[in-house]
Amino acid sequence: MSNSTSNTPSTSEVTSTATKAFRGEILHFLADPAKVAEEESYQYFEDGLLLIKNGLVVAVGNATDLLATLPVGLEVTQYDNGLIMPGFIDTHVHYPQTEMIASYGAQLLEWLENYTFPEEKQFSDFEHGKRVAEFFLTQLLDAGTTTALVFGTVHKESVDAFFTIAQQKKLRMICGKVLMNQNCPEDLQDTTESGYTDSKALIEKWHNTDRLQYAITPRFAPTCSTEQLQKAGELLKEYPGVYLHTHLSENKNEIAWVSELFPDSDGYLDVYDKSNLLGRRSVFAHGVHLHDHECQRLSETNSAIAFCPTSNLFLGSGCFNLKQAEEFDVNVGLGTDIGAGTSFSMLTTLNEGYKTQQLRGDKLSPFKSFYLATLGGAVALDLEGTIGNFTKGAEADFIVLDYQATPLMARRIARCKTLTEKLFVLSILGDDRHVKATHIMGEKV
Repeated sequence: MSNSTSNTPSTSEVTSTATKAFRGEILHFLADPAKVAEEESYQYFEDGLLLIKNGLVVAVGNATDLLATLPVGLEVTQYDNGLIMPGFIDTHVHYPQTEMIASYGAQLLEWLENYTFPEEKQFSDFEHGKRVAEFFLTQLLDAGTTTALVFGTVHKESVDAFFTIAQQKKLRMICGKVLMNQNCPEDLQDTTESGYTDSKALIEKWHNTDRLQYAITPRFAPTCSTEQLQKAGELLKEYPGVYLHTHLSENKNEIAWVSELFPDSDGYLDVYDKSNLLGRRSVFAHGVHLHDHECQRLSETNSAIAFCPTSNLFLGSGCFNLKQAEEFDVNVGLGTDIGAGTSFSMLTTLNEGYKTQQLRGDKLSPFKSFYLATLGGAVALDLEGTIGNFTKGAEADFIVLDYQATPLMARRIARCKTLTEKLFVLSILGDDRHVKATHIMGEKV
């Protein structure tokens, strides 16, 4: 079991009326279990206390150590029969595809044409975007996801709508307007110039407003001209704090199409690299079929991959090679990829992730699973220290997983002898029913 040393605060740190205390079984991660000894990668407190002031973590540790530091009369919220941990982080999801989830019978390119593009046309309507964003964000919070990297549509209104609702809910969210000026329906196309101008306006309006951040969002190489990708690179240079969010090497037919469209490039990743789109805040969804030299380049540039197992299985795209990513030290987070993904639940995503690695002949440990869903996502999004664990000063977005949400879970957990077993059972049997509470900046929502 990991080091469970408390970070005991002084009494002056916990006297504010904005101080909250939560007691129960607590787990958070300090490092990637693939990079350090597993027992050094996390802190676990069987009877722990989480102290929060003004929405930020003051301390986490053993309850017996921290209770003595609390001001007289401070109420302690007790969570029994469950596990307190940081909120889940979804590193790739499409909010406009919420209502087309579970659309039958196609792989990636046909699926876009038959389902996605018709659905996304509705998002020129700001009010429609707000209605879907409200439902989408409620679904995420119900499933314990507190931060996400989100695709809008080609319409500026889709991003305004999303951020309007996310701001009302005080969430840390990242979103961007899709750029696509070719190989898609004409009424879903922007131009190189309008995509640049609209993105610039959205960045200046929303990036770093409250807890919101912006992502420059080329849909994927086939729907963007070289000129448009280069303009995206210019935007990244002009606004170095923003994100780059796109798709990469998801489907073999897609990869072949990219080779035809960009014959001068040395593979799919190189199309983006030539336009200066790789970097510390660049997140590439999927990466199912990557060459070693592409992983090397992702690692050199500190770029990240969003591993989206439910989507990869649903569209028949393949099984992501997590071991290859680890070998090249590529940052990896988890994504639900709604609506090709089939669940908002990160627990369900962990279940499918485990199975994809089994199909590859590899093991995905429960510690690595929960690392990917929390701190791994924060690292992928360059937000380590801000979200993803309970280090002092981090934003207090956290959840409580319920060991007794279903009779089967209660029965199975009762037989568990170790934390490893408990986490594995949560990751295989768990879903949104097992999220007892979601807290944003310390407030239950």
